[in-house]
Amino acid sequence: MGLLGYNEVIAQEAVMIKQLCKVGNSNALILDKPILELLGLEEDGQVQLTIQDGALIITPAFPNLVDSDVIKEKLDIVMKKRKGVLKRLTR
Repeated sequence: MGLLGYNEVIAQEAVMIKQLCKVGNSNALILDKPILELLGLEEDGQVQLTIQDGALIITPAFPNLVDSDVIKEKLDIVMKKRKGVLKRLTR
């Protein structure tokens, strides 16, 4: 798979840049519905935050296994939805 710019899919891993949003005195990370589905999360779901070697790892508190075909399908939805952004970022 070639360079995709904004999102790069490696095997079953997705790398994505997201913008933090100011909420009161805090910052929030907004997760798109397809990403929530990939993680097996629903609205108001709980996540576990782990800091390891300077990286923030976000995992579902109660993970559900997701079939690899479903992962590909959801990633395709995100890629199609963000196609315009991806093109602009590769210029």
